[in-house]
Amino acid sequence: MLIKLDTLRERLHGVVLNKGEQGHNIEGLQEELDSLSDSYDEFVNFSKKLSNLKIRSDWNYVEPNSINDILNEMDPSRPKGQIKEIDLEDSSKRVEAAFLASLCGCMLGKPLEAMFTGHEIRKALEEIGEWPMSEYISKDIENVLPRVHRSFPETAREYIKYVAPDDDINYTIMGMLILEKFGSDFTHENMKELWIHHLPISTTFGPENTKLLKSGMDLKIDGMDRSTFLEKGGNGPRNILPSDDNTEDFIDVFNDILNPGDELCGAAIRADAYGYAYPGNPAIASELAWRDASFTHSRTGVYGTMFIAAAISCAQIMEDRDEIIETALKFVPQKSRFYERVSVCFEDVKNSKTWEEAYDKISDKYGEYGHCRIYQEIGMLINTLKFAENVGHGICIQVSQGADTDSFGASSGSLLGAYFGPGFLDESWITPFNDDIHTGLAWFFERSVSKLAKRISKLPEILNS
Repeated sequence: MLIKLDTLRERLHGVVLNKGEQGHNIEGLQEELDSLSDSYDEFVNFSKKLSNLKIRSDWNYVEPNSINDILNEMDPSRPKGQIKEIDLEDSSKRVEAAFLASLCGCMLGKPLEAMFTGHEIRKALEEIGEWPMSEYISKDIENVLPRVHRSFPETAREYIKYVAPDDDINYTIMGMLILEKFGSDFTHENMKELWIHHLPISTTFGPENTKLLKSGMDLKIDGMDRSTFLEKGGNGPRNILPSDDNTEDFIDVFNDILNPGDELCGAAIRADAYGYAYPGNPAIASELAWRDASFTHSRTGVYGTMFIAAAISCAQIMEDRDEIIETALKFVPQKSRFYERVSVCFEDVKNSKTWEEAYDKISDKYGEYGHCRIYQEIGMLINTLKFAENVGHGICIQVSQGADTDSFGASSGSLLGAYFGPGFLDESWITPFNDDIHTGLAWFFERSVSKLAKRISKLPEILNS
């Protein structure tokens, strides 16, 4: 069987909880799910019910998924085109700096991607005499932490010889490939084509993994008689799909319902290329980010992606750091949980004298939204931009705050590199890579960090000339 019934039931429990978080009335649904017999048909019928849940009467948020509805819910005062004339040569240099910084931020955070808080990371670094963080993580930290990321033998300071494989880096490259091949008019079908070609399923997680698995199933089913998948008696293979009447429903539900991570940060780590490609045009950058993010995510998962793309776009042409965040916040629904909670974080950052003070405020309010859960992570990203003295200092602030350290280490690198431009990242961050990058992509053969950075730096010229 393609997916075990126990796994399916567990997934559906996650979806029910998410539906509650999104304002739907889920009263009695957990108990109903527990009482279902072990039947795919029953699970499909239950999933249909989840697709049609009513919003609670006390829900005050407006959180659409379609681009037209999202545009209607954005701040009407947002800039709807190019904010100012751009210098493509300057943008190219900034994008190159941003991509290199994202690699460094990702590698800095990778050893610590084990669901730590900022306080836990600080305590560990103090114990080994390396607080405040100022360089890649020493192997000595393994002696004082209860766990480290499985990439530790490649990403601890003493072991770094190249840029280690990471999904955050994969998706930035995928964004580049999408824009190079299809331009700004790319579709979900275009994305599906490139994902199947370049992304091994073992390099994906959560909704991306679900979408890739479904895309592979679609290919198989489109190329074969559907009856091949159904046992017709005798001693043939067991059914891998439910009954004929529910087969199409099952395929649709597979992505739309069996996807409890649709508001996590998996789409946000795909935002960078769109911010790179459209300097000073957050309207287009955020709309392309929506198109990419909506392939797998919804609501907050989409808005976070749009925000990051808009911020990177603005960072290339704005000097005022607060203005970057204020502008990026105009490109998400103004009555959403995302806008409300990120705005609170922004105020806390503005009213703090140090990044540590701001982190404590954000963590106290939104610490429950830790690893991958967007709200606290975006708040910490704003904190990083506000207090960074240069790119290296900034990525250290970001990773020192914990949670999804590699993903937002990468995002902070992109944002800071775009803002500061070239010359604000010490070569000591780049040298350990030996100009060598190991991606997790199939059918992608560039191994030179410098050549890849030059290639991605051409996006503003390709998309704006």
